[in-house]
Amino acid sequence: MASAILKRTRMIAQSLRSYASISVGSDVTVAAPNVSLQKARSWDEGVSSKFSTTPIKDIFKGKNVVIFGLPGAYTGVCSMQHVPSYKNNIDKFKAKGIDSVICVAVNDPYTMNGWAEKLQAKDAIEFYGDFDGSFHKSLDLTIDLSAALLGLRSHRWSAYVVDGNVKVLNVEEAPSDFKVSGGDVILGQI
Repeated sequence: MASAILKRTRMIAQSLRSYASISVGSDVTVAAPNVSLQKARSWDEGVSSKFSTTPIKDIFKGKNVVIFGLPGAYTGVCSMQHVPSYKNNIDKFKAKGIDSVICVAVNDPYTMNGWAEKLQAKDAIEFYGDFDGSFHKSLDLTIDLSAALLGLRSHRWSAYVVDGNVKVLNVEEAPSDFKVSGGDVILGQI
């Protein structure tokens, strides 16, 4: 049953990829002009900041950024492979002039905060929640994972972005794949 669901998800994902609004050469700030993300934080930090959000332009403009998206916090491949592939290479990213390494998922910022702390990755990687999926929807990087009880989520992907412009974009064929979006791969593409 699980393999049938993954096979069906892979087929749907492949058919959707040809329609993505984001691609190499695109400007993320143009593709998602009125979108903001929520920096990972505790509930108390959220209250004291009046539940502030960070506009996409503030994340990317004037910066060299490596960003990766994943289906969700606390899930298998995301926790065991995806995040560690960036955390373990953070010094190499910094040596290549990367200002920020960012992890984003369709989760609330409080879940992202707890997960980042559990992975002991919060000091190396900036974690952001895309609580309503608006960022991923703007980039056409969403996938319906209702069959796995996850609802609308992010594809597994990575990008190298300079001043908002996408220089490299890698999108996995299926949410359980970990072939092209890891830290080692994009490190070699910068």
